[in-house]
Amino acid sequence: MQDMRSPVAVEFDRVNQLIIEQLHSDVDMVENIGHYIVDAGGKRLRPLLVLLTAAALGKCEAPAIKFAAVIEFIHTATLLHDDVVDISSLRRGRPTANAEFGNAPSVLVGDFLYTRAFQLMVQLADMDILRHMADTTNTIAEGEVLQLVRAGNADTTEEQYLDVITRKTAILFAAGCYGAATLGGQEDTVRQAMRRFGLNLGIAFQMIDDVLDYEGDPETMGKNVGDDLTEGKPTLPLIHALQHGTDAEKALVTHAITEKSAENIAQVLAAVQRTGALEYTRDRARHYHDLALEELMRLPQTPARDALQQVTALSIHRDH
Repeated sequence: MQDMRSPVAVEFDRVNQLIIEQLHSDVDMVENIGHYIVDAGGKRLRPLLVLLTAAALGKCEAPAIKFAAVIEFIHTATLLHDDVVDISSLRRGRPTANAEFGNAPSVLVGDFLYTRAFQLMVQLADMDILRHMADTTNTIAEGEVLQLVRAGNADTTEEQYLDVITRKTAILFAAGCYGAATLGGQEDTVRQAMRRFGLNLGIAFQMIDDVLDYEGDPETMGKNVGDDLTEGKPTLPLIHALQHGTDAEKALVTHAITEKSAENIAQVLAAVQRTGALEYTRDRARHYHDLALEELMRLPQTPARDALQQVTALSIHRDH
């Protein structure tokens, strides 16, 4: 990650400083929970995409730095809300905010971060950005509801799964890259190319996330392996196992999804591996990785574009 950040290292530090500044509130609990989740770290991948896209398109200036903070605040807000909905207890190797502070404070501080993001966007004074981000956050909310509705549904198709991860995850990657191009004064063809780059990258990233839920190391990942199963999420590895498993395997996976149970996690893992579900999901992720790379290669070769290429490769070659 250090190498990938090098073309925008100074700007990346400024984003982190801005995030800390913008967490300020007269209400102590807002600051406490905000700092708790922001200080937990993470790769800051989404704001990094904003900065690198801006740099690859010619200039990474103050508006891009502010917009990178916007993207991180929206992402952080979704994490707070996700963990409450999913009743998660561990994220990035430590207790989730809801486990530490309670559900109600986590939801409300998530709301604070959403609104703080829009306060920052108003300062950018770009109606296209405001419109695009309003649409984006609305789509993310729809994705969350769709995921909730489909939890425990073993009949979910691959197309429906793709719809959920596009709305819930990939759309924010796309918005970050689109916004960077917009703030850089790029014409619409470039904006749309960057949006497609981010969208395909986000899909690939989420698919590998779903692979790691069944083969990742809890210590490395900072979450419990099999969490998606206890939440009844019909992710692509499970969908593939249902389509290609034996009758006994199909019954096993169906029961795990519908009952939102990880009690037979070892047998489910065996079914997922035997049916080639993880490799199939990796293949689908590589497909979207290739689509993202195709859009990226439209840009002139620069250190920032090289770093974006590294980020794209990271989306499918990682262990957490």
